[in-house]
Amino acid sequence: MKPLVHLTPLLPELAARAAEMEEVRRLPADLAAKLAATGAFRMVTPKALGGLELSPREIVEVTEAAARANASAGWCVMIAATTALNAAYMAPEYAREVYADPLTITGGVFAPMGKAVAEGENYRVTGRWQWGSGSANCTWLCGGCTVWENGEMKRLASGAPDTRMMVFPASEATLHDTWHVMGLKGTGSGDIEVKDILVPRGRSVSLVADKPREAGALFKFPAFGLLALGVSAVALGNARGALDAFHALATVKKSQGSSKTLSERQTMQADFARCEAAWRAARAYLFAEIDRVWTIAQGQGDIPMEARADLRLACTHMTRTGADICRTLYDLGGGAALFEASDLQRRFRDAHAITQHIVTAPSTLELTGRILFGLPTDAGMV
Repeated sequence: MKPLVHLTPLLPELAARAAEMEEVRRLPADLAAKLAATGAFRMVTPKALGGLELSPREIVEVTEAAARANASAGWCVMIAATTALNAAYMAPEYAREVYADPLTITGGVFAPMGKAVAEGENYRVTGRWQWGSGSANCTWLCGGCTVWENGEMKRLASGAPDTRMMVFPASEATLHDTWHVMGLKGTGSGDIEVKDILVPRGRSVSLVADKPREAGALFKFPAFGLLALGVSAVALGNARGALDAFHALATVKKSQGSSKTLSERQTMQADFARCEAAWRAARAYLFAEIDRVWTIAQGQGDIPMEARADLRLACTHMTRTGADICRTLYDLGGGAALFEASDLQRRFRDAHAITQHIVTAPSTLELTGRILFGLPTDAGMV
């Protein structure tokens, strides 16, 4: 069967331009346009809007391939693709407005760093959000907000703040060049700011309180699980790229005073084999949980909290394992890995930037651990 995302021809260019992306600290506009043309940004967009609505396994495989070539590019693919989940929750007329164009690129930030004040059929929105990956290439952006009515913050039945994602044209936002970081330098994840703009209620969504309007199994899949899959897919591809880079280095590099290449040394052979095994094991575990939860999603009932937690655990494990692999290979590469020309140093930095995302951070282990112990848990973010 022909792939729906035609990414393979673009992968060599993504790899070749990794250093350029780091220098400009964003995904260049021409690369963003080429990625849009492959369909990579439409993986989660509903079929009703002309999107691909791929399975979670397919989404991870495409993101993994992009990140294997270039982790920053893979990250931008992941953000744009998963942001399109909003389309499944939005009022249809607004979803069409945002997503009908097949070359539309959307991005934004879930964290409720903004304030939305109810005003008739609209919200009046002001806010500034960090981590706006890929924003410079977006036609539409979104930002999480607490919702206010009659001077008071709205709350859910659980007592938690009622937060909603506000979707707005990128032309209404100011982008701040704040992205000066250690890893994932090429993602352009600077700040997004809006001041006193109006957003129609129908162009806002809550991934916690709302139910998706689309009936496809992909939209029964846990929203935060899907985002965690995207993050772990970038970690997966980045670690594979590090393994590739070390393999290429080890077959030619000789340590000072040695006649053997690194690949001919027994300690290197053993350590490389351990890294390969760790990568394969974490990947197999991740896909096993993806397939299990996807089978449940394709059935009639809801996905149990325990299954959602198992998926999140596999995502966090993949992300942490990927960072461990990149650290080990960076060490094995010796002094050669220190130079900017080495892919190993970039893979190391990118891996440790990926671990900072909240959906695969160490706190997710506490969340899933509570569920494993059968303790009372607020499952809204699982």
